[in-house]
Amino acid sequence: MASVLKRDSVFENIPSIKAKTLRINLNPDIYGTFAEIGAGQETARHFFRSGGASGTIAKAMSAYDKDFSDAIYGIETDGRYVTQARLKTMLSHEMQLMEERISRKNHPDRLFFSYANTVATIDFSKRYKGHGWIGIRYQLDPKQKEFDEIILHIRFKQNEARLQQETLGILGVNLIYGAFYKYDKPKKMLKYLYDHIDKDTLEIDMVNFSGPNFKDVDNRLMSLQLIKNDMTDAVMFGPDGNNLLPAAVLYKKNILALRGSFRPVTKVNLDMFEKSYDIFIRDKQVDQDNTIVIFEITLSNLKASGEIDEQDFMDRAELLCSLGHSVMISKFQEYYKLVEYFNNFTKNRIGLTMGVNNLVDIFDEKYYRHLSGGILEAFGKLFFKDLQVYLYPMKNPDTGQIMTSNNVKVHPRMKELYKFFKYNGKVMDIIDYEPDVMHIFSRDVLKKLMNNEEGWEQMLPEGIAEIIKEKNLFVRKTIEIEAEES
Repeated sequence: MASVLKRDSVFENIPSIKAKTLRINLNPDIYGTFAEIGAGQETARHFFRSGGASGTIAKAMSAYDKDFSDAIYGIETDGRYVTQARLKTMLSHEMQLMEERISRKNHPDRLFFSYANTVATIDFSKRYKGHGWIGIRYQLDPKQKEFDEIILHIRFKQNEARLQQETLGILGVNLIYGAFYKYDKPKKMLKYLYDHIDKDTLEIDMVNFSGPNFKDVDNRLMSLQLIKNDMTDAVMFGPDGNNLLPAAVLYKKNILALRGSFRPVTKVNLDMFEKSYDIFIRDKQVDQDNTIVIFEITLSNLKASGEIDEQDFMDRAELLCSLGHSVMISKFQEYYKLVEYFNNFTKNRIGLTMGVNNLVDIFDEKYYRHLSGGILEAFGKLFFKDLQVYLYPMKNPDTGQIMTSNNVKVHPRMKELYKFFKYNGKVMDIIDYEPDVMHIFSRDVLKKLMNNEEGWEQMLPEGIAEIIKEKNLFVRKTIEIEAEES
């Protein structure tokens, strides 16, 4: 009873699903189509049941049969149906019909929309929970020639198809309602998508906003909101700044991941990437054309100075994207969790590029006390699959000694475990590194930059210093930097 009361109190100030659909139905201008494939017509059902649906719904349909679907929307190049490309085709086709069949002369104030989803619910064996694409293309001004669009990718977590269908229906209502009434607050709109939905029943792992009313929305920042709001564990975006679906990008790929703060990205980061990549693609098991490189930042790294500074995040993203790299933001503080995540999508070679200090941390037991199997359980997950660590050396600031896998110092209790993985070829030294850049650390560059000291430009890859100056990146008070370092 207590849990029910608690849940009711959470939702008491949130409009009910009926209230949301009724508000839309009673708006004389909002008018559009529903095309739902794979999980019934649950979203349209809510609008029909609330009353006044004739004022909102021009058409509701569900082309379940593949031949019917292909006859209506055409055949996708990959022949698949639960894809972003299929969703966009549906949205485009249905909106085109709206414009062709509803006279602007007779309905000058109508705000057209097309809502669509294409999903696969849980399979009979319950091995695959199901996923799907959901989106809306719409206008907020009848004279608006270019449409706004919001597209989501979702993953179901429930173990029953009926429950997944109901969840999808509620999500659809929340999306349509948010699109029309919360469009000017996209970050809040993302939170409202979970109105009357428990987060442990549904994951949203990608979102993209586009169109005239979202021209100032940076989709990389929207990705960050998904992580901040516990909607997903990891998000990705490409060099163009648009969000990517991790499952699609990582599927059956060879993956080379480089973790760092990249605040800012330095010559050392680039040297680590270039040298490890050269080794990675020379591996006989690795097909270069089927390989992706990921620059990964953990949420804990973004929170290093307390609360997440969104502008600071955007500055890092700006520089990495300018270098042409895909970026991942994850909640995986421990490396084994990152590898476990990658293994959900690929059985091919996985490479982790890291410095000596990161390797030492991996062999620190304190990070695994929450696991019943301790560090052995974590290492079973980390090294069980086809994983290779590429180790970048570090110069000891006190002795000047170059630290590699051969002389790294781990805790005495971990020595034998370390030797096991080292001599089984799981750790490979990067030996052709650039000794002239080994002394560079992002934190030192940042401090010099903030204090207007000379020389920081030479520590960065070509063109990065110019971008920082041109766009005024990492502009924060020196006192904040000093407080963070202390």
